[in-house]
Amino acid sequence: MLEVSFPICGFFTPLFTALTENTPVLYALLAATLFAISVQFTHLGLKHGEPMAGSTIHITTTAVIYWAMAPFYLDPAWFLTSATLIFAFVGLFRPFVSSNLSINGVRILGPTLSSALASTSPLWGAFFGIVFLSEVATLPVALGIGAIAGGLLSQTLRRQDKQVSNWPLWALLLPLGAAFFRALGHLFVKLGYEDVSSPYYAALVSSTVSCILAIGFFKGRGHRFNPRSKGMGWFLLAGILNAIAALAINAALKDGKIIEVIPIASVTPVIALLLTIFVFRREQITLSKLITVALVFSGVILVTVGA
Repeated sequence: MLEVSFPICGFFTPLFTALTENTPVLYALLAATLFAISVQFTHLGLKHGEPMAGSTIHITTTAVIYWAMAPFYLDPAWFLTSATLIFAFVGLFRPFVSSNLSINGVRILGPTLSSALASTSPLWGAFFGIVFLSEVATLPVALGIGAIAGGLLSQTLRRQDKQVSNWPLWALLLPLGAAFFRALGHLFVKLGYEDVSSPYYAALVSSTVSCILAIGFFKGRGHRFNPRSKGMGWFLLAGILNAIAALAINAALKDGKIIEVIPIASVTPVIALLLTIFVFRREQITLSKLITVALVFSGVILVTVGA
């Protein structure tokens, strides 16, 4: 039988091979996809509900799901390990602080730009991985992170776009802060795995601490849930997706390096952008968006192949 080969197939072969042989990459891509869909659901929920209510529902839903899984995955002996303290420390700022920063970023900047800026996590991840975990960045990984950073810059320059010209400059700190705290959480999760290497337990402890903080802060500010609000359903769906995505990213971190896993997870803005354009139809295709997609996608390929 005559075999026909195409150059394009040869170009993507290393990527496909890396994906099929690298489980952490697959988990990171799954997490990125779920986070992107969750961002869209959050954006819909914010049309009918308050950011604080949305964040609290996100975190509470996630914690409830993890505790429902406890009879099948939890080993009570884990509570007596040092990993419990490490994962609890993570819960002080992730997802409580990072989620609040993120959801307000979505409210002010929109899902696409907010996701793009939040994906600066690879830069923080690279810093933490190299400095604290002695991870080494190969040339493809370094180039990939640079391409992703370039894509983020192209999104930030959209200040001249009429659709986003009314947001204040300080609002950029919301998704950027969320990115920093997420990357910091990834670092401590990796450190906790030295004692208890369970992605589930890491997610359970951190989400429980964040849930307590979120509910206390929500009630302390005098807020009340409105069960009849249409936003409740969207926030609940976003929380379910966040729970699965957090498990996926924790699983990726168990066997993968921060410097490789986090850049792959940053494909979230590209997926969020495509969803916004083709599914939710809230934005139009522009040159800056195409540049962002091209740079981030190229960066992901380089990191995947170089992992």
